[in-house]
Amino acid sequence: MTGLKWAILGTVGVPGNYGGFETLAENLVRLHGTGLPDTDLTVYCSRLAFKTHPTRYLTANLRYIGLKANGLQSVPYDVVSLFDAARRGTDVILLLGVSGALALPFLRLFSRSRIVTNIDGIEWKREKWRGLARWILRWSEWSAVRWSHAVIADNQAIAEHVRARYGVDCHVIAYGGDHAISATPVTDPDLDLPQAFSLSLCRIEPENNVGVILEAFSKMPERNLVFVGNWDNSDYGKDLRKRYGACPNITLLNPIYDPGRLREIRGRATSYIHGHSAGGTNPSLVEMMHFGILIHAYDCSFNRYSTQGEALYFKTSEELIAAIRAVDAQTTRAVGFAMQQTARQLYLWDKIGRAYFALIRSI
Repeated sequence: MTGLKWAILGTVGVPGNYGGFETLAENLVRLHGTGLPDTDLTVYCSRLAFKTHPTRYLTANLRYIGLKANGLQSVPYDVVSLFDAARRGTDVILLLGVSGALALPFLRLFSRSRIVTNIDGIEWKREKWRGLARWILRWSEWSAVRWSHAVIADNQAIAEHVRARYGVDCHVIAYGGDHAISATPVTDPDLDLPQAFSLSLCRIEPENNVGVILEAFSKMPERNLVFVGNWDNSDYGKDLRKRYGACPNITLLNPIYDPGRLREIRGRATSYIHGHSAGGTNPSLVEMMHFGILIHAYDCSFNRYSTQGEALYFKTSEELIAAIRAVDAQTTRAVGFAMQQTARQLYLWDKIGRAYFALIRSI
């Protein structure tokens, strides 16, 4: 492997402080020195997302692209990154997400770079994408599967979708979550949290069933909910904050990225409410599984695979209310124990890193 050049594309960059792909990139960088020694790693970053632009982070070189990594600019951001990596003679390109995948057939006309794509969730099915954007993402998924040398799915349900739709087998590699519990708790004196509370944490989007969760707790004044999310980034979030923010048992917090502050809040929660209905294996879910607490998850194939069918599941606010009120101490302990055992078996970064590095070696 001496002299091999590989690159991670498709994220905001490192240090990771945005979402699941950034956390994945961060941990691959941290494990790179022992997992793929004597190889040269470059991580592509959005220049607009960082105040300073160092050329190195831990074991990785950093290259900056002057575009946003998310939203409409994610397509040109990924395309520019792809062609730059190919031009620089990168042997293996790890592309996280399909935003720029429509460029892959053109890239392969002149480049010998091997492409490994993590296709994320079934992005084009998300509620927020309509019209042209949904069409582009649908064909980007097809292009990623057709023109990548290897495809990664983070969840067995995603792999089954790819097999049924395209007749292609995926490498199923999930996410680690142990970084969430290994962080040192940091108490925020400005946070006035209830003594006992359930926790939700996600981007405030319709497919995360935020409204379902808030409606349920608005009808259970005896139960406290702390919900962390980007409430001000959309009309959807602003409307929910206006509608439920005054409920005395509901605490709505803006995004928190500091690992220590998150560790403190997660460690104090008595249960976790996970509303994601799309996206495969959600990092926030596998992170919370390491805490060994009761988990209520939206009932879909992604979440059932991630939790091995051993969480409690809901689809409506009425089902969530019934499940919360019916649970007893024995069920709480049993589900929490099962979540933690599954997390310790499947969702460790050392295990995930070894799987990625083995794939890069093989390709």
